[in-house]
Amino acid sequence: MTEVPLPSLISGTAPGTVGLEEELLLVDRTTGLPVDAAADVVAAVNDPRVKPELMACQVEIATSVHTGVPSAIEELRTCRKLIAAACDPGLAPIATPVHPQAGEVVALRSSDRAAGMMNRYREIIGRQLVSSLQVHLAFGDPDCTLAVYHGLRNLLPELAALAGAAPFAGGRDTGLCSVRPVIASGLPRQGVPPIITSWDQYADDLAWVIRGGAVADAAEWWWELRPHPRYGTLELRVLDVQATIGRTSALVRFVHALGAWLADQHRYGELLPPAPTWRIAENRWAALRDGVRGNLLDLRTGEARPTARCLHDLLDAVEPHADGALDDARALIENPPVDHLRALGPERVVPWLAEVFTQ
Repeated sequence: MTEVPLPSLISGTAPGTVGLEEELLLVDRTTGLPVDAAADVVAAVNDPRVKPELMACQVEIATSVHTGVPSAIEELRTCRKLIAAACDPGLAPIATPVHPQAGEVVALRSSDRAAGMMNRYREIIGRQLVSSLQVHLAFGDPDCTLAVYHGLRNLLPELAALAGAAPFAGGRDTGLCSVRPVIASGLPRQGVPPIITSWDQYADDLAWVIRGGAVADAAEWWWELRPHPRYGTLELRVLDVQATIGRTSALVRFVHALGAWLADQHRYGELLPPAPTWRIAENRWAALRDGVRGNLLDLRTGEARPTARCLHDLLDAVEPHADGALDDARALIENPPVDHLRALGPERVVPWLAEVFTQ
């Protein structure tokens, strides 16, 4: 897992800091289809924040650690501009959770890690051309971090509904607001993560799955939320990557405030206990199907409530912990990105995505 016990790493983090990762695709400007150019683009950028991903057509941005969201977003913007500038005239970077028209299987980059993945997951790994926005949150205290983990776990459906931006696959409308989790579910360790009763249990679980060679390392613990053994953070992985930096900022500001609010709830002893996995997963399905226009079930009573109302109430609760108003996140409820994507249709989406990449 790591040479340093995870609780010690967590204790060494600065509470309230944030880091971002996002996965991006490279496409042909004429056809709109993916191009296996990640190695060339990463070499041209020549910046450690821009890395090759598993797929040969995919790159990743990983920001530094920031004390606030605005500087993290500005670094993300800078890196997107570096990637765009490194592309030749016929190549464009786009941010999309699922390519709207690409075929089912794509090429992996040439690496030992990719070869190991192919051996463990066979053709299924080549179907994983999916991209997410990952937010790392630090709390500086192991008990608080574990409590916030369970608080965020209960709220994964709300976050997924707000970020849903992948209605298309294979040139058709799937009828879902995000088909990304459906594609990702071809691999193990996806979706709603397990309850973690203690850090010792988490270490034992990772050791068990690594010991027998089922995974190479903790990086293949692919749940939509996970403690990160290298950084001592909570890594939120449920969010679809967003077409624009403006939408990304809205989501990250909300998530950052949500983490601070949950940490306060823990300190005051007001956090709800972790819900059964299957109940969260039931809401998770409703979120990927209907986005903000559906209903979510209360995790205790089963009462159905409009997802939009759940999100508005949550935004009201966490806003005092945000750096400014969260009106940009509220705008995503009233005008969800998936509606705009559907208005464009699968054939017109890619040119638009290329146009707004640095906005």
